Amino acid sequence: MTNKSQQLRSDYRYEQHLTHLTLQGKRSATIDAYSRVLRRITHQLDKLPDTLTNDDLKRYFTERIKRHSWKYREN
Repeated sequence: MTNKSQQLRSDYRYEQHLTHLTLQGKRSATIDAYSRVLRRITHQLDKLPDTLTNDDLKRYFTERIKRHSWKYREN
């Protein structure tokens, strides 16, 4: 798949994501937060949203907790 077709596919999926959140009645601040997280995950893992696996998400959030949780920080 070419980069252009990947970008078109990603853009389409992203717009679907926003539409679904809107139809679920989410507030604009919630939609913005969810969208930022999705962009951050896909950027960091260098994957399209619809190719993310449960293991990808577990790995991403485990690393986030380790980096940002007081529990894991050294004194």
